[in-house]
Amino acid sequence: MLKFKLKLLTTLGIAALITTALPVKAAEEIKLGSIEVLTGPASRYGISIKKALELAREEINQKGLLGGRKINIQYEDSAGAKDQAIDAARKLIANGKVKLIIGPTLSNEMFAVGPVVNERKIPIIGTSNTAKGITTNLPYVFRTSLPESDVVPVTLKQSQKKIGYKKVAILYANDDAFSIASYEAFKTALDAAKIEIVATETFANRDTDFSAQLNKIKAAKPDCIIPAALVEPVAGILLQARQMGLTPAMCIISGNGANSPKLMEIAGPAAEGLIVGTPWFVGKKDAINQKFIAAYGAKYNGEQPDQFAAQAYDTLYLIAAAITKAGSDDSEKLRQALTEVSNTGVLGILKFDDQRSPAVNSGVVVVSVKNGKFESYE
Repeated sequence: MLKFKLKLLTTLGIAALITTALPVKAAEEIKLGSIEVLTGPASRYGISIKKALELAREEINQKGLLGGRKINIQYEDSAGAKDQAIDAARKLIANGKVKLIIGPTLSNEMFAVGPVVNERKIPIIGTSNTAKGITTNLPYVFRTSLPESDVVPVTLKQSQKKIGYKKVAILYANDDAFSIASYEAFKTALDAAKIEIVATETFANRDTDFSAQLNKIKAAKPDCIIPAALVEPVAGILLQARQMGLTPAMCIISGNGANSPKLMEIAGPAAEGLIVGTPWFVGKKDAINQKFIAAYGAKYNGEQPDQFAAQAYDTLYLIAAAITKAGSDDSEKLRQALTEVSNTGVLGILKFDDQRSPAVNSGVVVVSVKNGKFESYE
């Protein structure tokens, strides 16, 4: 009997040691995916978005906002190609088992990817898609970027009041969904303001020579030129317009695509005076915004965030609020929770309207390039 008790105690002791030696179970992961343009001309948007998502992810996990659960984001590079973006979405859903997807970066990509993800009933949130119709009839597709149709009228109203221009010329990329949507937003707002469009010129998104279009615009003698495109072609247009002597005599107004520090890096002094509207401005003095700018700079060697980083940063906090409300990472529960939650962040109050686009937040700010950086347009 004594031998049996000794053997039992020894067995229990070994078992206790084995149990103690077992690794502590890792915090439950909430698997999210992100499809961004990380290589190619438009990567300046995607890289900025990824950096902001990583900053927000680290903060949310460190603060324990989701209890013992941790957000993990799997990134896929779309390279700005629709087919690659679709493949990335399928990979994230089938292999990554993600519960929600952030992105893709470009409106062209979202028009292709949105229906694919919607069919699989996985929520997808674009942080930089401003084209009209992105979310239409797709209940699992959301976006946190303010549409050009909301930003452009404010930009025109403020700039026209100050400058008093009466005639404009527009250039846009006719093979890019964002650029087309930007052109349509400008045309609608210009017509409503009774500002004459004396020339409309088109180009391909990857074009680098705009001299033919600018010569036609020069002959039309507008007061302002409006390049409605992504940052690369806008920078090219500014450089050639300056070389041809069109600017600074003619004012330059652009859309959301030009709202990036990369514009000044590429165009240099030719960017001076450009006017653009934005839902976020680095010069906002509120404490939440200044804390975000400081944290971003500390993490990325003094780099300054842009509008696309701000939108991505607030988006992940909004997703965290939805996860908390849903009490689960179940995709259907997340989709419903996204329609109900809000987040007060660097953009102001961020929440979705009944079309799953951002409801009006703290408002549009009009900025212009002065001495190589964006400043409030006054």
